[in-house]
Amino acid sequence: MRYRGINSMSENPQTSHAPGATPADHVLLLPFIALILGAIGAGASPIFVRLTDVGPFASAFWRMALALPVLWAWLRIENARGRVPQMNFGRDWPLILLLGFLFAGDLFFWHLAILNTSITNATLLATTTPLVVAFGAWLILKEKITRPIMIGVVAGMFGAALLMGASATFKPENLFGDISGFITAFFFGSYFLAVAFARRRMSPAQVMFYPAIVSAGFLFIAAFLLDDYIIPRTWEGFGWLVALAVISQLGGQGLIAYSLGHLPAVFSSLVLFLEALAAAFLAWIIFSEPVTVWQLCGGLLILAGIYTARPGRTKPATNL
Repeated sequence: MRYRGINSMSENPQTSHAPGATPADHVLLLPFIALILGAIGAGASPIFVRLTDVGPFASAFWRMALALPVLWAWLRIENARGRVPQMNFGRDWPLILLLGFLFAGDLFFWHLAILNTSITNATLLATTTPLVVAFGAWLILKEKITRPIMIGVVAGMFGAALLMGASATFKPENLFGDISGFITAFFFGSYFLAVAFARRRMSPAQVMFYPAIVSAGFLFIAAFLLDDYIIPRTWEGFGWLVALAVISQLGGQGLIAYSLGHLPAVFSSLVLFLEALAAAFLAWIIFSEPVTVWQLCGGLLILAGIYTARPGRTKPATNL
């Protein structure tokens, strides 16, 4: 079976749509919904990290380690159905190592940012990820960066700034955490692109399971060397680690990996601006933080940017 790339966007008689159809009609609904839910699940991670009772790198390690049994079961189910490409480890092991390293780096600096600056700052700085993705998608994946996509990127970044900016406070004592937030954007943007490339020849479970082993190894070393507490001290703390693994890793990253086999990488990265919306909503629900008119405007600007950058009149080839 031949697996075509996510940026195979050229029109042909089989994929052309009726003249009266609108671009919005051609968005693949299931992957788009999965992408939205994945962004929301990933956006919940700062809350869980703050509520755990282990060190920042230990929480990142447990996020990966607790997800591994479920990812292994997912992989076995895929293999039993016989609908996945055969892994070629001789060819793919460098890509697996790269994916594992990039995601470990993302979590390493993301958790540093969460614990060394405000959740608002960490989330706001991490929203620069689409800039990394847009440049990399053009350079590496050869995706065409159109005017609507660039409008969507700019609108999303301004929307995120309005949404989170009301609560953002840049203080000298938080400089380390703020810098970590910027570094997170680089690592996650690079990981995002690597997943988009890997999905051309791997299934979602393969992309999630094998690199997760690598990430867990890197993060265990970091936790062992740098954290005071690796083992959760209470059942409640363990419960938050389980929530981090299930909601943010399995749900968030798993759904994102699935959607990247069906949607263009740059458009998918724009939907991750919804992480900022999710963070603001959870802060309102859990911490009773008020929602201002400017934040509502920011949320609407994010949604407008996503709508503007939606895939055009042709539908990308479908992967698993």
